[in-house]
Amino acid sequence: MSKLKTHKGMKKRFTVTASGKLKHRTANRHHRLSKKTGTRKQRLRLDGVIDGTVAKTVAALLAPGK
Repeated sequence: MSKLKTHKGMKKRFTVTASGKLKHRTANRHHRLSKKTGTRKQRLRLDGVIDGTVAKTVAALLAPGK
């Protein structure tokens, strides 16, 4: 049987922290920024953290076989 491979799309979009949590970049931060308030843009600068069932799915695609 061949080796399981890391999902390259997931690898580009998610990072695993030292404690094992999954971080992702916040959406809606790329264009049409003039209509968004400064407070909203400030909140969008923060990275989001994934938890629950979605985190298990993403972790499985990032590190197959672990």
